[in-house]
Amino acid sequence: MQAPSLLCYLLLLWLCRDLCPAEGGTGRRQRSRISPRAAGLQPPAPRIPLLTIDDSVVGVFDSLVGLGQHESTYSVLPGKKGQCRANGMVMFDKAVWSPQPCVTCLCSQGQVICDTAMCHPLPCAHSVLPAGECCPVCSDTASSPDSSIIAVDAISEMSGDSPEPKDPDSTHVVPSAQTHTEKDELLPAAGTEGTDKQGPRKGEKNRKRKGRKNRRRHKGRHRGRLPVPRTGAAGDEQHDSDEDDGAFRIPSHFPIPVPPIETPPLPSGCSTSDTTVSCINAKLTQIPPISDPDLTSLDLTGNSITTISDEAFNGVPNLEWIDLSKNNITSPGIGPRAFKILKKLKRLYLDGNMLALIPSELPSTLEEIKINDNQLHAIDEDGLKGLKNLVTLELEGNKLSEANVSPLAFYPLKSLSYLRLGRNKFRIIPQGLPATLEELYLEHNQIEEVSEICFNHTRNINIIGLKHNKLEEHRIAPLAWINQENLESIDLSYNKLYHVPSYLPKSLLHLVLIGNQIERIPGYVFGHMRPGLEYLYLSFNKLTDDGIDPVSFFGAYHSLRELFLDHNELKAVPFGIDEMRKLRFLRLNNNKIRRVPPERICRTQSHHEDEHEHSEEEHEDSHLEHVHLENNYINTRQLSPHSFSCIRSYCSVVLKPQKTK
Repeated sequence: MQAPSLLCYLLLLWLCRDLCPAEGGTGRRQRSRISPRAAGLQPPAPRIPLLTIDDSVVGVFDSLVGLGQHESTYSVLPGKKGQCRANGMVMFDKAVWSPQPCVTCLCSQGQVICDTAMCHPLPCAHSVLPAGECCPVCSDTASSPDSSIIAVDAISEMSGDSPEPKDPDSTHVVPSAQTHTEKDELLPAAGTEGTDKQGPRKGEKNRKRKGRKNRRRHKGRHRGRLPVPRTGAAGDEQHDSDEDDGAFRIPSHFPIPVPPIETPPLPSGCSTSDTTVSCINAKLTQIPPISDPDLTSLDLTGNSITTISDEAFNGVPNLEWIDLSKNNITSPGIGPRAFKILKKLKRLYLDGNMLALIPSELPSTLEEIKINDNQLHAIDEDGLKGLKNLVTLELEGNKLSEANVSPLAFYPLKSLSYLRLGRNKFRIIPQGLPATLEELYLEHNQIEEVSEICFNHTRNINIIGLKHNKLEEHRIAPLAWINQENLESIDLSYNKLYHVPSYLPKSLLHLVLIGNQIERIPGYVFGHMRPGLEYLYLSFNKLTDDGIDPVSFFGAYHSLRELFLDHNELKAVPFGIDEMRKLRFLRLNNNKIRRVPPERICRTQSHHEDEHEHSEEEHEDSHLEHVHLENNYINTRQLSPHSFSCIRSYCSVVLKPQKTK
């Protein structure tokens, strides 16, 4: 028995030389301020934070076993809350991994916590450590001829697993990580024989003082259950207290660890930020296995994902936003229940895939769906079933038409406000539009008519986009939208219109007719509008002087703010512009205008007094801020000084360059 005791004593002296402070009074504080490399010393073993239930760091302790006596390669990732970087890979908060056998690491709020596996005490007198194992086993002999078997007497001393009786004052009971009610006992405390006769008693007194001190410091913190993924190393503090004599002491107890739950690391090219995982252009072929209930956003844009299994999102049930745009996902590749587990999903983006049908069993919580640029060729009456909270639906760039979209397809959408169906194959306005619809976009289709029943049930519609279709003015029914009370904006650009359409909505404020073949603005065409048209864009048409009557703008004189007549065939400034008292922006550039009479843009004072009563508002100057007349045939030297007298700043008038004959 003397030989093992002597061996233990020598090992303790060796540990004291490497781990204890050089001087009893200075201790850890002085050593922590000196870089090991700067001092020419070996780097210390990794420091292991001890976590409380609320994840705060109680203290930092030196691992006695260490990780091969070299500095850790893990570091906190700067600028990212809760993330760590491990061997060049970004680890999200709560990630657990094993860098080497018997060593487990945890990323906890930006801190990397590593620890070796802890072992239960053995009831036998002698134990050995088999090759490839982390914990010793009982042995009948004190030593073994096999070189792969190591006696663990010294290891017990270093790890604190000495089978001495418990000290009732210094032993703490920590809540178990396996159950809510059971508590694990800590391993027995280990004492060290000192040269002083009162050494053991003095060590016991110090442990009692330290136990009381720690209990006061951490009172009330260990009442909860420590989450399994956050299992870290724990040990007794080794820094010197005021009563300490500088002698080295083995840590009094270690908690029995719970095996961590292994979570697959994120693939290369992915990153995390708070509650978001981003794997943009990461060359993924499948959805990565992620297990994080706190995750709310997942961005997988620009990969090569082809399928979505029914279990793809089981580990992230609280997702609110998923972006799977620009992948190779097909309709057969999506499991029928792939999205059903996501009870909080609000936004789903599937743009740029190969879907032929809208996925089934979508969560009713969805508020926004984007399936643009796919191969959708049908929506039956159950295709959008259950999406009562959907507000935005985008289905542009597909193969949809009135022949393959059921009139009842949009019926379940009780909250739909924004619908985009551009770049499809519709020849008429889709039927069965929701009554809640406010914005409808049908650009780049083949629409040839607007019937009287198209908008009968959409009394809240505010914007209609119909540019790049095949509409003619006589194919727009007189009662198609004239009685709409909320319709304020219509875009009919790049159609086949020859006249400004009649029977426009009474509430219209914004009319875009760019790029048609319009030759004429009929008289009184805006006369029925209330409160009146404010924006009229007629650029790139075929308007001539004969096509604009003196009453063409009747009804818009007191409301029009912007008038675009550029890129037409006008030879003179049209009549009526001088009556537009709220006009701010006028474009007449790129026409064939040769002269600007004084009364066409700025009416004279006498004209003003003859036609209107004397009021302060009517005597004000024009509100014109920008006038464009460039690229016409105007001789600027022959312009009357009164042609732009109502404009506050001459720099607002653009006259150059001009064309020559």
